[in-house]
Amino acid sequence: MALTAEELIEIERLLAADGAEMGSFVELQRRFPQLAWVRCDASDVADQPFRQFPRFDLHLIDGSDHCVQITADPTRATGIVLAKRNVGR
Repeated sequence: MALTAEELIEIERLLAADGAEMGSFVELQRRFPQLAWVRCDASDVADQPFRQFPRFDLHLIDGSDHCVQITADPTRATGIVLAKRNVGR
């Protein structure tokens, strides 16, 4: 199932909130169980993020073909990579 515009808006709202931390990851998984979720360090992802937030980079996953890949097209997104940025170092 692809990511809807409404889901993307809600995900972005949660990540943009002051104080968003990795606990947000658990909340996002709970709210959007139909999406595949991956978390990692931002240095682990070479692709440009779909969106950037104070503490996270948001990447979209396209798992519709036999190989999973990062996409910039929300209509093809079946999951999210939430990459934590090292802020303040």
